[in-house]
Amino acid sequence: MKKLLLLTSMALATSLGAQFFSSGTVNLGSTGMTVKLVTSPTLATITLTGADTSYLGIGFGTSGMANGADGFIYNSSANRDYTFVGVGGTPTADASQDWTQTSNTVSGGIRTVVATRSLSGGAGDTAIPNAAGTVNIFYAKGPGTALSSGYHGGGNRGYASLTMGSVLATNDLALESKKVVLYPNPAKETANFKNADKITSVDIFESTGRKVKSVKMESESINISDLKSGNYYLEITLKDGSTSFEQLIKQ
Repeated sequence: MKKLLLLTSMALATSLGAQFFSSGTVNLGSTGMTVKLVTSPTLATITLTGADTSYLGIGFGTSGMANGADGFIYNSSANRDYTFVGVGGTPTADASQDWTQTSNTVSGGIRTVVATRSLSGGAGDTAIPNAAGTVNIFYAKGPGTALSSGYHGGGNRGYASLTMGSVLATNDLALESKKVVLYPNPAKETANFKNADKITSVDIFESTGRKVKSVKMESESINISDLKSGNYYLEITLKDGSTSFEQLIKQ
């Protein structure tokens, strides 16, 4: 039975795992911000954290705020999709808002924003490949949540490279080395973890790449009864700061 479950898991990883790529969580200089980018064959998902008193901006490319550069900016307006107009100018909201905010939570003074968009985006958007490689970004946080609150300041900005790695490439070896094992699989009501004390949290994504649930580990199992039947992948954050992945079949 155990051999059968292992073969099932390996087959699922082969069919689904290579479809997803993740940067993991990347710290953004001295700003206190972090960003994580996850891609699937159809969607890009960005998770951005930072002070809840600031606007939080991510731009794509290495040109900084050059005229025409594409960006995602959390701010007090409903807009998230922006185009930069040059250094010193306030970015303008795109006519087509291609980023869809799916979550906006605050805990302990830190805001966590999650949003999705198609890989190609809309007019003027930077195409994000669903592949291993490097995605170059620039970032900044402001003195308030409104873009009109003022200049972010020289110490609150910078450049970074997101290294996108295949979920499948890290899955088996990482989980084996950490001795974190998901069972049963397939599962109907609950998913259990061997050595769950090594886990901080579990993020659950649909096969499209859309995050559907986040769970802080407080026991050896998580409740999945609210999920629809289908295939999911789990991004498992460990207490040592590393990240592992596992596929789950929900009955």
